[in-house]
Amino acid sequence: MRLKLTVPNLLLTALTVALAGVANADIDPERQAELLYLLKHDCGSCHGMRLEGGLGPALKPERFRQWDTKTLAAAILYGRPGTPMPPWQPFITEPEAYWLAGQLKKGIRP
Repeated sequence: MRLKLTVPNLLLTALTVALAGVANADIDPERQAELLYLLKHDCGSCHGMRLEGGLGPALKPERFRQWDTKTLAAAILYGRPGTPMPPWQPFITEPEAYWLAGQLKKGIRP
């Protein structure tokens, strides 16, 4: 997905990235542990318990090199149309999706 580079779009993107960084800091360690549990058990049911692939593709950092955190967080929140990937928005917040996306990009495993 590409945004047209206009001043309003650039400002909106910058604001979104800035807010996501602030929001990530607000996720307490207990919730982070819950999110990692969700990643291992719920995401793992399709992506493999070690996230090395299954029904869904492996969730390794190499796969996400070309993805920015915003795109990955959107896939987590809204699913991937035309695939079995469901939307997780009913269960996690946007800042939590950004946090999970960051963990996946870093290669942290549950």
